[in-house]
Amino acid sequence: MGLRFPLRAVCTLFALLASAGIARAQHDAIDLDGHHVNPFTSSSNKVVVLVFLRRDCPVSSRYAPSIQQMSKRYAATASFWLVYPDKSEIPQAIRKSAADYGYHLPILRDPEHALVALGRVQITPEVAVFDRNQRLVYDGRIDDWYVDLTRARPAPTTHELEDAIRAAQSGQSVVKSEVRSVGCYISDLE
Repeated sequence: MGLRFPLRAVCTLFALLASAGIARAQHDAIDLDGHHVNPFTSSSNKVVVLVFLRRDCPVSSRYAPSIQQMSKRYAATASFWLVYPDKSEIPQAIRKSAADYGYHLPILRDPEHALVALGRVQITPEVAVFDRNQRLVYDGRIDDWYVDLTRARPAPTTHELEDAIRAAQSGQSVVKSEVRSVGCYISDLE
């Protein structure tokens, strides 16, 4: 005699499993080895910083030293992830670019733009900062170093990313929760 389950219980179980899969997919991207990764479940109760980059964007490239320094400074309380949203990027090219710029951070591909949508970013380089409760607290530029694509200040005068990380760590609100960046538009945004 086989096990019998009420139809309602089976339907409820399938619905729960399906919704868990959908929730997972909404936060997933792909690492360079082709595995699905959710940066929120991999970040052990830390602030999550998603840094959106493009290999062909000169502004993205210029921020590599700053991003590395900040990721080291906040390593105890924030998880930094590099996210490449361009659908045509291949893992080998991303690996080479990351090595060329000295990155030692986890790297994700986001060809379906799940993280782009979650972080509400539009341009590279832009960042999305999430507090420990996975709530988006800031999306936008790293700082005001670039005036436009061809002109940069000698040094930034504002530091939106660091302000957002500190606010997320302390549970405070960010003064400006969205400040668009100067850089390269993310292609194929729908």
